[in-house]
Amino acid sequence: MFTFADTDFSQLNSTLQELQPSKLFILVDENTHEYCLPTLLGSLETSVPYEILEIEPGEEMKTLNTAAQLWEILAEFEADRNAVLINLGGGVITDLGGFIASTYKRGIPFINIPTTLLGMCDASIGGKTGIDHGFIKNIIGTFAEPKLTLINPDFLRTLPFEQLRSGFAEMLKHGLIADRHHWSNLTSLPELNADMLLPHIKRSYEIKREVVKADFHEKNIRKTLNFGHTIGHAVESCFLAGGKPILHGEAVAMGMICETYLSALEGLITHDEAESVIRNIQKFFPQIEIEQSALQTLPELMKSDKKNSSGQINFSLLTGIGACGFNHNVSEENIYNALHYYQNLS
Repeated sequence: MFTFADTDFSQLNSTLQELQPSKLFILVDENTHEYCLPTLLGSLETSVPYEILEIEPGEEMKTLNTAAQLWEILAEFEADRNAVLINLGGGVITDLGGFIASTYKRGIPFINIPTTLLGMCDASIGGKTGIDHGFIKNIIGTFAEPKLTLINPDFLRTLPFEQLRSGFAEMLKHGLIADRHHWSNLTSLPELNADMLLPHIKRSYEIKREVVKADFHEKNIRKTLNFGHTIGHAVESCFLAGGKPILHGEAVAMGMICETYLSALEGLITHDEAESVIRNIQKFFPQIEIEQSALQTLPELMKSDKKNSSGQINFSLLTGIGACGFNHNVSEENIYNALHYYQNLS
């Protein structure tokens, strides 16, 4: 179930009433504990005992070690299969929390309450859970649907600008792969702030829900949601391994620029279309500085991408503004051409 603009948490309380949990656990990071948890607890209508599970913020926490610690805590509190886990946070919390819930005792119910733009329009939607391992993004995970995903837009007002911009990258992706009008509306925004973005969040999550509904287990069309992510995830992994993690949306923006250029190199879109797309992404996202030596490692990191098969790197590439194909095999030469193109952008 998906609920939008539930500012009084009425649907959450109704869902908990239906589930009748034996115990309640709320997973937060330090930021959502401070800025979002008081709002949630102030609206919670249940006599069920609850425990707060807090982790440090950041992608560095999305590991098997963190998962093991949280499994152990659940076991210590004697959580049974009727316990419920609420994931209150951004993409790291919903990815990690969903993974923990879907694997503990072979699965306990969980609820996602995303607090970031990235979580509201992308990460918490679609039933994917996951953790990183060996600096490879989301290499371990499950497909598991939450009992409820609840969007409270008021949480956007707690976010710094960089987090808003990070989520905006996924919104741009939704427009590029599926809805030219949505892309046009987003790229016409004079600035990025919560008030400007709120009217467009619903269309972004609708696009993702429609694609996921058509292909839950990512056998075909759901792969289009990975546009910008083959290179983007490799960039994230590179910076994570170097001890200087960057926000997901920043990496995806770089990935979308490179993969748009790849789309033109492969003859799927015109160079004029590619230039228009790239120019609009550049309006919102500054160029990432990446050393030449690190740039050379990216194709090797791409080989760990989950969409690959038979040793081939599979890309989802644009076939137009508002349209995307998948399972495109691209030569390593063209991959390097796209990376060098990005590096030389002015």
